[in-house]
Amino acid sequence: MNKTVSRVLWIVAGILLIAVGIACFAHPGATLGGLSVALGLAMLFSGLVDIVIFAAARRLMYGAGWFLLDGILTVLLSVFILGNRMFTMMTLPFILGMWLLFSGISMLVGSFDLQRFGMRGWGWLTALGVLLAVFGFSTFFNPVAGAAVLTVMTGLLLILQGAAAIARGCLTGRFWL
Repeated sequence: MNKTVSRVLWIVAGILLIAVGIACFAHPGATLGGLSVALGLAMLFSGLVDIVIFAAARRLMYGAGWFLLDGILTVLLSVFILGNRMFTMMTLPFILGMWLLFSGISMLVGSFDLQRFGMRGWGWLTALGVLLAVFGFSTFFNPVAGAAVLTVMTGLLLILQGAAAIARGCLTGRFWL
């Protein structure tokens, strides 16, 4: 897989995540069941993109193992979300928090690898990783939030995750040897 395909896949995943995030803002009265399906599908696509990119370019990227781990955990969480919608509706803040916390931490650790190798742009991934981890962790403090608050919070978090995926796509050339 060449750089262009990887960049396009990350950018498409980011756009999809941002679109779902905007939909959460546009329709705050949407049911949590619909939100869980949209979240599950967006997460499934995002995780599959990470796995495909790892499979094609693991020897050419710094921190490729983190992409694989992030992709696998994202796919597993998405399958769980899509298969258990009633449970997901009750635990959505925890599931979303776990996903964002792990994605943020893996992005943060990966950015330090890039910094160690003198790559430019590593600071942006550090900042996005910290932001995702902080938002993911904060979802554990008030899991009984109302549906409107949950959809707005979910929309914001998905937009952040989408921005992180787009940043990966835009900065991909800097990650490759």
